[in-house]
Amino acid sequence: MKKVFITRKIPENGITMLRDKGYEVDVSPHERPLTQEELINFLETRQYDAVLSMLSDKIDAKVYDVAPSVKIFANYAIGYDNFDITEAKKRGIFLTNTPHGGVDRVAEHAWALILALTCHAVEGDEYVRAGKFTGFDPMLLQGTIVRGKVLGLIGAGRIGTEVARIGALGFGMRIAYYDIVRNEKIESLHNATYWPTVEDVLKQSDIVSLHVPLLDTTHHLMNVEKLRLMKPTAYLINTSRGAVVDESALVEALRSGTILGAGLDVFEHEPALSEGLKELRNVVITPHIASSTIEARMDMAAMSAQNIIDLFESGKPRDVCTG
Repeated sequence: MKKVFITRKIPENGITMLRDKGYEVDVSPHERPLTQEELINFLETRQYDAVLSMLSDKIDAKVYDVAPSVKIFANYAIGYDNFDITEAKKRGIFLTNTPHGGVDRVAEHAWALILALTCHAVEGDEYVRAGKFTGFDPMLLQGTIVRGKVLGLIGAGRIGTEVARIGALGFGMRIAYYDIVRNEKIESLHNATYWPTVEDVLKQSDIVSLHVPLLDTTHHLMNVEKLRLMKPTAYLINTSRGAVVDESALVEALRSGTILGAGLDVFEHEPALSEGLKELRNVVITPHIASSTIEARMDMAAMSAQNIIDLFESGKPRDVCTG
């Protein structure tokens, strides 16, 4: 009987899929992320064949060393920057993710952040709740129209393309994008313009939305120098990975007026926030919930479980992380 350890409670459909195959499934009893030490302790107690992991689980040589029987770590996440892929390849361990899970919802959440910022929705809500609203005021919390503005995308994969579709078709925005690979779909369907550098996109965009994986080459992609290239009236949106942005540099840019505002669903030192970030009024922050819908979470549970099942039934899962 195959034994599977799940590092945090997930929707029941994924667990049921595994148990229906006759696998023995253990789920962490903690309603919080495991520390790496806790994960190691769990894996030392039994000889598991598979681990269904969260993005918050650091999976590296220390974990591989204590769990030589584990043949697959199936991430319940679109990303996989928590994996040491090189070390896993040396050991013949499969690493998978859920690249199709929650794509539409992440794009919608990016737009929720854009609209919350440009409409002052969060500030307006707090203003009313604080009893400050005394009637219509033509000068109160004036926002920014997005129709006809330039939407800049750094990364034009599945999520970036959907963000562009909403911007182009819903708001008549002009789309400028950069990616290491040109995307003919986004150009033909949404009249997007490819630019050869990140800097080209930043200089012209009114809203910049980040959709890149966290790699050595994208760590602190948005740093002091890059933020200074943006318009002082521009907004930065990040629903990708926190460390793509130098958060301390962003705090200073927001304080000084280098850019007008930011919307963040992810953070560099998650779950901690960089000093000064939460005190700023020109940033909207949400707790890494961009893909959080009932449908998306169930889809991700099914994808993670299916990757494990595929390995044991056919020898290779579908969504292998190749680095």
